[in-house]
Amino acid sequence: MRAIPVGDQALLVELPDGDAALALHAELLRRRDAGALGPVTDIVPAARTVLIDGVADPARLAAALPTWDVPPTTPEAGDTVTLPVRYTGPDLAEVAHHWGVTPGEVAGIHAGTAFRVAFCGFAPGFGYLTGLPERYAVPRRATPRTRVPVGSVALAGPYTGVYPQASPGGWQLIGTTDAVLWDPERAPAALLTPGTRVRFVPEPAPEPAPESAA
Repeated sequence: MRAIPVGDQALLVELPDGDAALALHAELLRRRDAGALGPVTDIVPAARTVLIDGVADPARLAAALPTWDVPPTTPEAGDTVTLPVRYTGPDLAEVAHHWGVTPGEVAGIHAGTAFRVAFCGFAPGFGYLTGLPERYAVPRRATPRTRVPVGSVALAGPYTGVYPQASPGGWQLIGTTDAVLWDPERAPAALLTPGTRVRFVPEPAPEPAPESAA
């Protein structure tokens, strides 16, 4: 663990891996909720760091952090969000080839995985979900799409993500959900927040519209 001052009231804590970042993030939230962190305003996890903003005495907190007993994140910790998914994405066959399985098996493997939001970024409401074993990591597309539809369920590297709004993107698209990932009128606005557990549930693809009679 290494705590780096950022300005006069913030620390960037570097950690060995994502699990350690999630665990520290959870511990910081617990201590802030208990009133033990003073006027801390924001606690923002990333892949292997946690930013702590609004720290009254950054040097004192930096010295204390290595002495904390930070329990690891347990599989049962955190709220659970269930997302229904139609596994009909345009990159499903490519991902299946990369994994050495059939497209139907991609859906089964993905839906059978327990995910957790490690951190958020890229766009408001976009969570980076971990949980897939390393052997299922996939490369980004060589040429990003100029427009990825809202609700697209996608893979890149070790992560799963769901596009909260239409945007450019280079992730591999394997499905679609109708869940609203970002709603400024909701509290919190993001459906997927760091530490949240996520389950994907396959749902049937919509039936094609019948052809009109001649």
